[in-house]
Amino acid sequence: MGNNKPFSHEEFKNIYSRVPRLCVELVVKTPEGVILSLRKLPSYRGKWHIPGGTVFYKEKVTDAVKRVAAEELGIEVSIRELLGYIDYDSEEKERGFGFSVGLVFLCLAEATLMKPNEDSSEIKIFKSLPDNIIEEQRHFLESKWGYIMKS
Repeated sequence: MGNNKPFSHEEFKNIYSRVPRLCVELVVKTPEGVILSLRKLPSYRGKWHIPGGTVFYKEKVTDAVKRVAAEELGIEVSIRELLGYIDYDSEEKERGFGFSVGLVFLCLAEATLMKPNEDSSEIKIFKSLPDNIIEEQRHFLESKWGYIMKS
């Protein structure tokens, strides 16, 4: 894991093999659509996904949203609302351990000049969901897509 992470991969695996991991997920809306990034990490490699990440110890959830937007997309966002949550049932099979719960926030991009970090190979804006997206995110977004696109 990178220098900005609070612990090593071994510590991460040890902790999140025993307790759920709390994450924030960012449905970032622009006038052109919703921002997704293409994963290049071993888990879910080659799948489009909602930018997201772990909430660190004593980090406010809203601060985690801002941090993830900066780290994964290179942009600032404004938070509109909490849309719900996603249980990642496939994570243990995909990664070999763990179970995450993602709090999903609707955010507005304050700029669209984005830069992927080392976890993603590409960032794109979508008007409709791509076929190759993480399954739990697909189900969540399909249930909210009309609302998201109107907001």
